[in-house]
Amino acid sequence: MAGLTGLVPGVIAKDMAESPADIVAMNFEDALRALEDVVRKLESGEVPLDDSITLYERGEALRKHCQARLDSASARIERIVAGSDGQATGTQPFDDPGR
Repeated sequence: MAGLTGLVPGVIAKDMAESPADIVAMNFEDALRALEDVVRKLESGEVPLDDSITLYERGEALRKHCQARLDSASARIERIVAGSDGQATGTQPFDDPGR
């Protein structure tokens, strides 16, 4: 582990100790940064096999969380509907096929 850039012994163990509840509490940006960190560690090839498996599992949980946050944001996006006079008359879901 000493060969990993920017890491000190115990950092991977600390990452793995965080529970899925910690992930659920993360906003999208923090979860994405954590996922990118997991990917960097795995791509380095210097993480022991057992730690790699645990990191992969954490990465999968982070990926699912990020996807759920994106899906939630997408569902909330609405487009403004303008009337013939150009004035806003309301909103409708962004992905409404009748737009």
